Amino acid sequence: MVFSKKPFEYLFVVLVAFFSLTSNANSTNTIEVTKKGNTVENNSEMKVLSKDEKKDEERKEFIQHHLLDSHDFHIFSYGKNAEHNVGFPLPVILWDNGLHVFSSSKFEHGEKVAEDGGNYYKISHHDGKIYKTDSNGKITENTKGKIQNEKPLDFSITKSFFMIFIVSVLMFLLFAGLGKSYKKNGSIAKGVGRFFEPIIIYIRDEIAIPNIGEAHYRKYMSFLLTIFFFIWFSNIFGLTPLGVNITGNLAITGALALMTYFITTFTAKKYYWKHIFWMPGVPVLMKFVLAPIELLGTIIKPFSLMIRLYANMLAGHVVLMSLIALMYKADSVVGSPLAFLLSFVLTLLEVLVALLQAYIFTMLAALYFGAASEEHHHEEAH
Repeated sequence: MVFSKKPFEYLFVVLVAFFSLTSNANSTNTIEVTKKGNTVENNSEMKVLSKDEKKDEERKEFIQHHLLDSHDFHIFSYGKNAEHNVGFPLPVILWDNGLHVFSSSKFEHGEKVAEDGGNYYKISHHDGKIYKTDSNGKITENTKGKIQNEKPLDFSITKSFFMIFIVSVLMFLLFAGLGKSYKKNGSIAKGVGRFFEPIIIYIRDEIAIPNIGEAHYRKYMSFLLTIFFFIWFSNIFGLTPLGVNITGNLAITGALALMTYFITTFTAKKYYWKHIFWMPGVPVLMKFVLAPIELLGTIIKPFSLMIRLYANMLAGHVVLMSLIALMYKADSVVGSPLAFLLSFVLTLLEVLVALLQAYIFTMLAALYFGAASEEHHHEEAH
């Protein structure tokens, strides 16, 4: 199985996009609320919010909107009460006794009920998913807080799915252009390829070859390059006003980790499995004890990849958005500029973290591939 000679990148993008469809949005612990002026209604309970409490609620929603997936792009708002929104909707694709396709603008950022073909749908603030309702948009919950409304099959194009497509197109154009420039100019990169060529060479010479070996690194290079640039570009897009937090979604990082696990498992050599199930140089009784632990380790490794990328990117976005919200919370000559300075410095740090996380994920994937493709151990040979 030689991945470098096949269009593996397309399979990679399809799997990642599929996982984004299955998760539409990261779930949160917020309560389903209906806003009416300065009040918040939670089922039968009504609470009157003060002016400061209302602003705090708006800041929390702003942070959650940036972190979570959604059915539209909201760039910024303006006006006295932020009644004017700048952004663009995405298509909603539902299967509910037939296909229903309409624009997410019907939801008006989750505040309205959308009607299509005689059916009514509403986006829940509880988990960001679309539920079937009546014309009033009533969403009912049981005593445990679980939503009882019927949920249609959702194949909608969300922010994460849309940006995965954008990143995949960008990567295709980048590598296709770089390949054509090599062919036309005698293996000399031209244009923007001159910037990315040293990075590609670095991944080959400093990550793939040292960790996998000269004999086997080529068949993993396509995946290593794809995973590096996908994570890097996705992280950079997360710092833009588009508010896309692709790698802060467990479904996305889980898909990346799952791909790494499958490649490691299905390309592993005989020695890899021997080292897991019948470790050489270990007493027989200990082999029975260590085998389940080693087998569990093969699952823990991709799980750690998933959590590491997710937690680092999510934490960075939470802190950055909190500092931006702090500028408005402080509302003073000293506090606001200080919060702005801190957020600016953190943004620069996040640019470095975006590249660092791509490097770490690629490096660890190469280590796992190296262990899987190892054919003998030095001590055993000696």
